[in-house]
Amino acid sequence: MLLSKKIFSLIIFFTILTSPQEIKSQAGPPFINFMNHPWVDSVMKNLTTDEQIAQCIWIASYSNRGIEHEVEITDLIRKHGVGGLIFFQGTPEKQAELTNYFQKISKVPLLIAMDAEWGLGMRLSNVEKFPYQMTLGAIKNDSLIYQMGKAVADQCVRLGVHVNLAPVSDINNNPLNPVINYRSFGENREQVATKSISYMKGMQDNGVMATAKHFPGHGDTNVDSHFDLPVINHTRLRLDSLELYPFQRMIDANTGLIMTAHLNLPKIDSISLLPSTLSSLIIKEILKTQMGFTGLVITDAMNMQGVTKYFKPGEAEAMAMIAGNDIVEFVTNVEAAVREIKNQIALKKISVQDIEIKCRKIIALKYWAGLHERKPIEIENISADLSKATSKALIRDLYAKSLTLLNNEQNIVPVKNLENKKIATVSINKSGLTIFQDRISNYTTVDNFSINTSNLKDCDELLAKLPEYDIVIAGVFGTDQRPNVDFGIKPSMVAFIDKLVKDNTTIITWFGNPYGIDRITSLQNTDALLLTYQENPYTEDLA
Repeated sequence: MLLSKKIFSLIIFFTILTSPQEIKSQAGPPFINFMNHPWVDSVMKNLTTDEQIAQCIWIASYSNRGIEHEVEITDLIRKHGVGGLIFFQGTPEKQAELTNYFQKISKVPLLIAMDAEWGLGMRLSNVEKFPYQMTLGAIKNDSLIYQMGKAVADQCVRLGVHVNLAPVSDINNNPLNPVINYRSFGENREQVATKSISYMKGMQDNGVMATAKHFPGHGDTNVDSHFDLPVINHTRLRLDSLELYPFQRMIDANTGLIMTAHLNLPKIDSISLLPSTLSSLIIKEILKTQMGFTGLVITDAMNMQGVTKYFKPGEAEAMAMIAGNDIVEFVTNVEAAVREIKNQIALKKISVQDIEIKCRKIIALKYWAGLHERKPIEIENISADLSKATSKALIRDLYAKSLTLLNNEQNIVPVKNLENKKIATVSINKSGLTIFQDRISNYTTVDNFSINTSNLKDCDELLAKLPEYDIVIAGVFGTDQRPNVDFGIKPSMVAFIDKLVKDNTTIITWFGNPYGIDRITSLQNTDALLLTYQENPYTEDLA
């Protein structure tokens, strides 16, 4: 049996019982109740059709770019009245400053969104990062994931962010998936659904709207939709049994937004090379009518080659709206998008009433988010507030609860009778004394080594020394989360670990993606193998 199969079938991807946060409600997304609120009515009465279209368009904004970018965003807000901004890289201070300014000049308050799957630190410098979703997949206590959702929501509220484009609700059923992979909760549909709901509820219960993505399921692809259009040849029966399951559960639990994926599903919609983002059958018929989703449908980024490759500027955005999307995001040519959507209204492919309903939902979300009361963001101490001690404690706890001991058949862990054992530590592909080694040294006297496995002479010298020790405790560093670069595993690393395991009693910690373990067969033969999923100071210390 391959070690990765052992990992995921026995340890990580267990079935999770329904958490307290998952009790099904019939209320629908929380903002739906405000569709006919007087404030929503008052805003709608003052919007032209062009302005209603623009409310359905969100654009990308960055807080690490120069004045030219700020001018460009300012012009788009003033000229077209776009409905929202999605912030990407930058700093909290600058983003807060820009948000305050952009809100001030906008006729209708802007929805501010971020793609922050592991918290705002995913995008912003000097902000603590929460664990990846695959790491969270190893945690048995889903209330911790709810707490993470709450902590991420607290970050968002402090920075004036109303929508998080998370969680990823895709089932990662292709180990070579280049774009989902470690961003997924795992391979088990129950686990993905339950953990997605816990994360979503943690955010929505605390004032930030969540987004289940990427519908109808981006897990079984070996093509990155940022660069091309993946083709998935699954039948509807297969989708119902697997890919659609977490999304149905998220709908039943009242998620506010669902993001559509740039995928081609020829056995579902036979139109040649049509991305699911642009498919009325997939969005209107399956997602909205059959699955009963009443919230906001948002596209994946409209600058991605998976959707732009075969269409002219503005054309894909118009087709996305016709197909049933309510929001088109990361639009790079707003003027062309508005023009083409208006053309499609004239051609009766989409009606003014359709646009009005989409816009009304968006304005209702703005009311739910508190945008009827414009309050500037306090910039003082914002970075410190985004990385509070309570957040750091939660992050540490999440990593601690995710650690997975894969091999330990001889019960070598925990190591006992330390005073009678001669122990060496080895940091593989990381120089100097690591946090991992320093923590081990707190328990007993050890000899610490580090090795760059590309230096064959140094490898041979170290391998000749190690058999004189009773136990070798090694950490494998410097790998990569991505399968398309073979997880950063080089032949020299494989050769070193093979010899290390063969000639020594070994305890190895893998600081990286679990799927990478399968690339080194000898890891099956270690006396103990500990998986941390990620490499950072938290996991080094805890391991």
